[in-house]
Amino acid sequence: MKTRHTLIEQLRRHRASNEHEEKMRARILAFVEAHEDCFERSLRIGHVTGSAWILDRTRQYTLLTHHAKLDKWLQPGGHADGDADILGVAVREAEEESGLKSLRVVSEEIFDVDAHEIPARGGEPAHVHYDIRFVLEADVTEPLIRTEESHDLAWVALDHVAGLNTDESVLRMVRKTHYGDDDRLSPDGPFWPARDRQS
Repeated sequence: MKTRHTLIEQLRRHRASNEHEEKMRARILAFVEAHEDCFERSLRIGHVTGSAWILDRTRQYTLLTHHAKLDKWLQPGGHADGDADILGVAVREAEEESGLKSLRVVSEEIFDVDAHEIPARGGEPAHVHYDIRFVLEADVTEPLIRTEESHDLAWVALDHVAGLNTDESVLRMVRKTHYGDDDRLSPDGPFWPARDRQS
């Protein structure tokens, strides 16, 4: 059974790819250690969320959603709502936001972390999402089902992501996938078990 302590240990093990992500890792770790209710949306100052960096089998495309509220192209993800199994949250949210049934977990280790401000909206105050990202793989030929939470949903070539209205943390994951920032995504690394090694 996954608990808050499971996430604490994962965050302690996570190797950030640059100084900014390391600051985010330390910030998220401190938040999770300080708040037993860190997975609850009722924690108004912020809460842990889970998201999925979904790649195709060739590692040339990623699935992004044009978020309706934030008006940005982002990876699928969402609230834990009390669930300490953040990988499970990421998979669940990916399924709900894309309709994909072919999703496969590439690694149970954290791929990326980010803490970002969510603006106040309606009766909800501004707060922080402490986002934990995992790598999933899916079949690009499977039909996508867009939900009301997004304006659009599309497989985007990694080389084209920078041309979208997105954020730096998404671009960081693109760089990791190209293994410019993170050697764990090389063909010999733990995040690359599904791709045949090229000669």
